[in-house]
Amino acid sequence: METRIERHTICVLVDNEAGVLARVIGLFSGRGYNIESLTVAEVEKSQRLSRITVVTTGTPMIIEQIKAQLSRLVPVHKVSDLTIEGPHLERELALVKVAGTGEKRVESLRIADIFRARVVDWTIESFVFEMTGSTEKLDAFINLMQPLGLVDVSRTGVVAIARGPEPL
Repeated sequence: METRIERHTICVLVDNEAGVLARVIGLFSGRGYNIESLTVAEVEKSQRLSRITVVTTGTPMIIEQIKAQLSRLVPVHKVSDLTIEGPHLERELALVKVAGTGEKRVESLRIADIFRARVVDWTIESFVFEMTGSTEKLDAFINLMQPLGLVDVSRTGVVAIARGPEPL
């Protein structure tokens, strides 16, 4: 039996109606599947379709079960596992609040510049940085801000799209 744990990014095209997200999440929680990241937004207003992007982990067998069970849900139109379907892009947005004065304040600005984080709010005692990138890049930035006065973090979760001309 395989015990290798893999990380997969799965996109699900669903009807944009009340209760759909709860059913998708219920599928994960009811079976004990882990969700590392979850984003959802309407993508086709005229057809009232939303795209749910789920980053999950599990053995290859568990990932296949997740996709099969998602496909059987009534409001689901399509399930795509971007991790195995080819090249794709993943991005996440974070707002990171850092409080500090003196050298720590200067150092947080230096690091933000290296990571291409933008200052979107500031006071005499704090900054709020906005940063977009891979989950790993955001994690690295946040870890470096920890000793400099990290106060708060808000993250969007992963959004992903396949490369090339084909739609989901």
